[in-house]
Amino acid sequence: MPVSERRACRVLGQARSTQRRHPVIRSDENRITKRIIELACCFGRYGYALITALLKREGWRVNRKRVYRIWREQGLKAPTKEKGTIVAH
Repeated sequence: MPVSERRACRVLGQARSTQRRHPVIRSDENRITKRIIELACCFGRYGYALITALLKREGWRVNRKRVYRIWREQGLKAPTKEKGTIVAH
């Protein structure tokens, strides 16, 4: 379209810097995504924070924000606890 970047961003209410930033995809992104999915399947009740701890224990260099981003992209969810259920030990 014959509209300047400055004008288009002003109309949309976005900062111009958001249009210039290109995402950086790390070389281990696919491997870590696969591992997060594996851990989420093995430990169904764990959320992204506990999965982050497991990954760090395994030697991955990750932070919770990165794991959370991948967690959302993959549509992973920890099942909620059922209230009123009595578990016998």
